[in-house]
Amino acid sequence: MADPQFDRVGIWNWEREDIADEVRYAQYAESKGLDSVWQGESRLVRDAMTVMGAYTQVTDKIDIAPGVTNCYTRNVALMAQTFSTLDELSGGRMKLGIGAWWDPLASKVGIDRQRPLRRMWEYCTVVRKLFDLENVTYEGQTLSVEDIELDLVRSNASPRDVPIYIGATGPTMHKLTGELVGNGIAGGVFMNYLIPPEHNELGMQKLKEGVEKQGGTIENVDRPQLIAVSMDEDRQRAIDQARGLVTQYIGQQPHIKKGSGIDPELGEQVEEELGSWPATAEDIERASALVDDEIVTNVVAAGTPEDVVSRVQDYCDAGCTEPVLYSLGDNVEEVIDVFAEFNSK
Repeated sequence: MADPQFDRVGIWNWEREDIADEVRYAQYAESKGLDSVWQGESRLVRDAMTVMGAYTQVTDKIDIAPGVTNCYTRNVALMAQTFSTLDELSGGRMKLGIGAWWDPLASKVGIDRQRPLRRMWEYCTVVRKLFDLENVTYEGQTLSVEDIELDLVRSNASPRDVPIYIGATGPTMHKLTGELVGNGIAGGVFMNYLIPPEHNELGMQKLKEGVEKQGGTIENVDRPQLIAVSMDEDRQRAIDQARGLVTQYIGQQPHIKKGSGIDPELGEQVEEELGSWPATAEDIERASALVDDEIVTNVVAAGTPEDVVSRVQDYCDAGCTEPVLYSLGDNVEEVIDVFAEFNSK
């Protein structure tokens, strides 16, 4: 295999049994020259803001971001306030990764996700204005604020240079992201995982349409991507390790089922076998029998270290500018070591 080179590499932390391990992995990634650590915040597990606050105190150089938080549970003022604080704590290393969340979790906590695209546009617009220290009055279709601004009288009163990254899976969110970048509101997209590299091609097309509509170019759109990694010298063991996660997402997150490339009828069967959300371990094991090796390796970089690096390169060839690696096994440091070798900086 010809040696690939990655301009930037990040890691994604989420739901390790011991939270201290997540802090340690952030430190280790920095020590190996990686560029970013992204903290997952999806189910009601750990609050990303708290964990990222810890990262700011034990690292010095690595960029820090949620991958991704959502545009519903924290109002715009609180989100701007939180990232203003994290920006100070980190010495200007924060990014704001934000998405439109998903059902059924949103509905279970009383959130109606009608018009998520409009919500994302309005939410990011207001947060950007607050980061720029503007006084904001805004009357939108999904939110409204009156006469608010970051109150930085006794702290550093400089604008907060926190780039916004839109978590996107479907084509319409990619196009919206391009428009937000073209308007100077967002800095890029955070492309989703558990989709094949070929899915990026449609995303790239829509990003290009959106950013060019606002007078920009695709080069203006930064494109980090979350990529699930299952690495083992035993290729089959690596694939088997990833099967349960793939089964869960195909069966219980409609946007992943659609983007994964799985046969729609088979996807419906997986969903039926999983039953109600959240699925039990027994449900997942039963439904996993429907998910063969080819489905797993289509959406996860799974196999030997050589297999994994090659598959991650496929995502970069399809438009990703920074692979953000989520190790499904406990060998996180090994994954970091392997990719540090190919980090071109």
